[in-house]
Amino acid sequence: MADELVFYTNPMSRGRIARWMLEEVGAPYTTEVLDYATSMKDPAYLAINPMGKVPAIRHRGTVVTEGAAICAYLADAFPDAGLAPPPAERGDYYRWLFFAAGPVEAAVTERARGIEVSPEQGRIVGYGSYDRVVAVLEQTLSGRDYVAGDRFSAADVYFGSQLIWGTQFGTLPQRDAFGPYVARLMARPAYLRAAEMDDALIAQAAAG
Repeated sequence: MADELVFYTNPMSRGRIARWMLEEVGAPYTTEVLDYATSMKDPAYLAINPMGKVPAIRHRGTVVTEGAAICAYLADAFPDAGLAPPPAERGDYYRWLFFAAGPVEAAVTERARGIEVSPEQGRIVGYGSYDRVVAVLEQTLSGRDYVAGDRFSAADVYFGSQLIWGTQFGTLPQRDAFGPYVARLMARPAYLRAAEMDDALIAQAAAG
């Protein structure tokens, strides 16, 4: 079908972010679960994402990869879901969506790998320093229910996923401003549905 929405993922990957976004959108989609060692490196999938990584989506002949891009694309492709502000009000929306995809992702990954940057190196790397990123996250969420205004948006799916994952697994510290925000997002029906689906896939794979 020309309008079919196909979701390529693995339940133990950043695909969980895209799954959450798909559930927020509410459009029907089919899921193709890929294995890291085999199907992600198969030529058929490399034709979709040459990086051999998930998530990816295919919709109306358009392929989108990268979690933040998928969130932004789906918000625009399905405007009735109300997950993007009006174009004239998208400053914070774009800012924090891509702050999470850039500085936060890089800072957390390098900290997990044991890489610490000196003040001199901080002038070169896009995130400056891990501590600065954490401070900006805390400042941004102080006094806000959502990251891009007074209502939930696709920016919260990606930005919030970084906070949910980071505070659960210790790649980000606990902060007073983080807890209420994370709890608010994790209580969303779409988040709970998406987590249930991916957790069931993990249990199914473990059972053989």
